[in-house]
Amino acid sequence: MFSSQSRLRHAAADTFAMVVYCSVVNMLIEIFLSGMSFEQSLSSRLVAIPVNIIIAWPYGFYRDAILRYSRRLSPRSGVRTLADVFAYVSFQSPVYVAILLTVGAGWHQIIAAVSSNAVLSMMMGALYGYFLDYCRRLFRVSYQQAKA
Repeated sequence: MFSSQSRLRHAAADTFAMVVYCSVVNMLIEIFLSGMSFEQSLSSRLVAIPVNIIIAWPYGFYRDAILRYSRRLSPRSGVRTLADVFAYVSFQSPVYVAILLTVGAGWHQIIAAVSSNAVLSMMMGALYGYFLDYCRRLFRVSYQQAKA
């Protein structure tokens, strides 16, 4: 129905990846590292779904721009990994603070969650980048569309 270069297909892949990844990973962080209750975390994740839907495609473009810039600096995979981490932390942290404030998390919980997220983003940012690329392949987003 939609070509591999369809913007709708690209948006769907980016949205699917963001909602699934952020729901699973952030719930684990909120419960096991931040001390939030299951109910608080579930509320946070439910609030995050529409937010993730809104920010998924802009994040995909932001990430792709950071990756293009990093490839100009160096084609090495280590630079790509650092670019994925930078893109993830710099885009997601402010959004995450707003979500946690919305669900009534205390400042100590917010600081714990966001700082844990930032530290774990050294793995999470790169893993999310690979997961996003995987989801784009699943949705058959053309390589040129994803990298453009």
